[in-house]
Amino acid sequence: MILKTALTIAGSDCSGGAGIQADLKTFSANGVFGMSVVTSVVAENTSKVISVENISVKTIADQIDAVFEDIEVNAVKIGMLNDAERMNIVADKLNQYQPQFVVTDPVMIAKGGHALMQSDALSVLKERIIPSAFLLTPNLPEAEAITGLVIKTADDMKQAAEQIYSLGAANVLIKGGHLDGDALDILYDGREFHLYSCERINTKNTHGTGCTYSSAIAANLAKGVPVALAVANAKEYVTTAIRHSLAIGRGHGPTNHFYELYKKGNLI
Repeated sequence: MILKTALTIAGSDCSGGAGIQADLKTFSANGVFGMSVVTSVVAENTSKVISVENISVKTIADQIDAVFEDIEVNAVKIGMLNDAERMNIVADKLNQYQPQFVVTDPVMIAKGGHALMQSDALSVLKERIIPSAFLLTPNLPEAEAITGLVIKTADDMKQAAEQIYSLGAANVLIKGGHLDGDALDILYDGREFHLYSCERINTKNTHGTGCTYSSAIAANLAKGVPVALAVANAKEYVTTAIRHSLAIGRGHGPTNHFYELYKKGNLI
């Protein structure tokens, strides 16, 4: 059996709960070999973002070349791209290598409220990054920023999904975690809507949930799982990770990426 691979192109979270670190944990937990391209080094913890240092465009391009020139990439997950310059180089490289599955999580704001995307980068996101996405996974604030809509209901989520789909994404998953009630996500594939709902888990420890969710979807796609089922599998995985989240740090603790593994190994 040949192990499938997934590449994350994202920022680094030194506290380990989000970004590249969460992506690699998620890839491993979902049975694919993980690789990474670091776009920014973020000094953050469970409570705050202290600073962001962008990696040079040349080094980002070199990292992408290093992976694609040597290793078959079955899926790509894109996370934090801080500015237009970094979006453009990633878009150029995606056009060059044409990976089949690109799952893009348009990271704009950290859990603690710190902006992670410069405001002038939104137009480049819409013009170059979204059209390259096999699946775009915005949460409600991100979907509102992209569409200009106010999203308060499931019907609003559907409208936003259709509008984002018109920008060129092959599939759009609107994550409804910011609404009250059950945790509802809506996938639009250009033909029909798929609804995914589960009971909301009462915990503050949700650091990195968006990174984890999108990476789990990418891992499933890398293994050949159809998109609607890939989302269902990933939602089950991230829900379990949230249900057994970790009270690490003084703020929003991380999810438990390896809960099932630890359980089987009698480590919990």
